[in-house]
Amino acid sequence: MIQYSLKCENDHSFDSWFASADAYDKLADNGMVSCAVCGSTKVSKAIMAPRVRTTKGKEAPVAPTLPTEKSAAEQAMAKMRAQVEQNSEYVGTNFATEARSMHLGDAPERAIFGEAKPEEAKSLIEDGIPVTPLPFMPTRKSN
Repeated sequence: MIQYSLKCENDHSFDSWFASADAYDKLADNGMVSCAVCGSTKVSKAIMAPRVRTTKGKEAPVAPTLPTEKSAAEQAMAKMRAQVEQNSEYVGTNFATEARSMHLGDAPERAIFGEAKPEEAKSLIEDGIPVTPLPFMPTRKSN
C-alpha cells in the first residue's frame, strides 16, 4: 500500500491510499480518482514528505497532518446541521412512523428529523411522503 497526498484543480488537498504506484497511475489516467471535497477528477500528486527509515527495520514516525481550517464543504455541512437541529425535532428511530402519522393527519405537522431503515425510507417515498436523507449523523450519535 502507498499513501499519496493529492491536490485537485480547485486546490483542495487530501490523502488517499493505493495498492501501488501503478494502481494510482491507472486509476488517475481513467478519471477514477476524485477530489474528496468537490468531486473533480483532475487530481495530481502534491508535494509529500518522504518516510525515511532511521534504523534498519524502523520507519520514522510521521506526525499526522490535519487541516488547520475546515474546508468550505465542512463549513457548509456544519451550518446545515445546526440549522436542522435548531429548527426541527429529533424523533430518533421513530422517524418513519412519525412522518407517516403526520402525512395521514394523525400527528401535528412539524419539521422532524431522525433515522429510518432503507426499506422504511423507500416505503415513505413510494407513498408520496416527502423525505430526504441528511448527510450527517445526529449530534447525539456522533463521537
